[in-house]
Amino acid sequence: MTDTRALAAQALADVALRGTSLREAMERHAPKLADGRDRALLMALLSDGARWWLRFDPVLDRLLEKSLRQKEPVVHALLVLGLVQLEILEMPAYAAVAATVQATRALQRPRMAGLVNAVLRRWQRERETLLAELDAKPQTRHAHPLWLARTLERDWPQQADAVMAADNVEPPLMLRVNHRRTERDSLIERLRLDGHMAEAHAWLDDGIVLPHSTDVTRLPGFAAGEFAVQDGAAQIAADLADVRDGQRVLDACAAPGGKACHLLERASVALTALEFDTKRTQRISQNLERLGLEARIVVGDAGEPEGWWDGKPYDRILIDAPCSAAGVLRRRPDVRLHRRESDLAPLAAQQRRILAALWPLLAPGGRLVYITCSMLRAENDAVVGEWLKERPDARAVEFTLPVGQAASVGWQVLPGDGDLDGMYYAVLEKA
Repeated sequence: MTDTRALAAQALADVALRGTSLREAMERHAPKLADGRDRALLMALLSDGARWWLRFDPVLDRLLEKSLRQKEPVVHALLVLGLVQLEILEMPAYAAVAATVQATRALQRPRMAGLVNAVLRRWQRERETLLAELDAKPQTRHAHPLWLARTLERDWPQQADAVMAADNVEPPLMLRVNHRRTERDSLIERLRLDGHMAEAHAWLDDGIVLPHSTDVTRLPGFAAGEFAVQDGAAQIAADLADVRDGQRVLDACAAPGGKACHLLERASVALTALEFDTKRTQRISQNLERLGLEARIVVGDAGEPEGWWDGKPYDRILIDAPCSAAGVLRRRPDVRLHRRESDLAPLAAQQRRILAALWPLLAPGGRLVYITCSMLRAENDAVVGEWLKERPDARAVEFTLPVGQAASVGWQVLPGDGDLDGMYYAVLEKA
């Protein structure tokens, strides 16, 4: 029998110390567990371990005479998971400690079982003092890298604490109904009959909200392509694009294809889904096939259209630009462990390059929607605002959304606004 906590420690060490993505770690380790409850525990431990690593990793330097980070990275990760079980998952202390000590033996580190027990017991004795120290600094209070905490405090001084707190709350599961296959009310009724607390989103026409994550492949309507999983913040893109039947549409940086599929569900358009990574185009194909939609999939660099463009202008262009992903930390907690401040300048340069390269492909009177899943100004309104100064034929369209706030150009939804992910939008029209 495989020990779930031992497996979680191995996976978390890969994620936090070796740069493996959370998704890759789950795909690698989850098949080793036969029981669905064990896989659910693995996901909870791994997600919260990544989410709270930056809070509990530093405190181990106080609790250990010698660091285990380099010499015994898996045991170090197991100790982080022990603290996560005690403080985040709020498991009974005796059970959490005993199970973590047992996992040490399952990892074939029996000589370290006493050390693991001693560290967790010491945490319990000194808990109040240690928590106060962690709460005194924003990076350990909210488990965010210091550079990100400082950037948020600079960009959003009034909202920074709320944003970081929202990043640590489990998001609801949001679905997008495929109106080409079914109607939202009908799907909600079937979901409720299946035991799910499904509700129509308050203001997104295609959105359905479930309070907790679940295996979506087992939900009624999944196999028939009646819905897709998509956060409400991403669903806004189709509203802003305002596609009409017969238009030519380009979805740049399209993988995994969620926004492209939404546009195709909204109108009968000739859509080109552009993606730089050949492997990721497989996800686009799979989503199109399941939802019963058709698009032209092209592999190419959005910043170099001469390699793939057919010379005919597009009526709509959607740029879901490469970005820091700082707005989706609640869904992708491992991003906070892997993203660096030094990534921002190259990302902003890439965003400007793509925007400049694709603008000439837009037909006069056409609309370009620029999006990032970020709330950092350096890759949002700073990029678009600077670019607009050089384009007299471009006009920023003013709009408002039920949540979020106006940026200097466009609109910003911060993580947690309306229980959505963080996302930036700018709508540009060509004279």
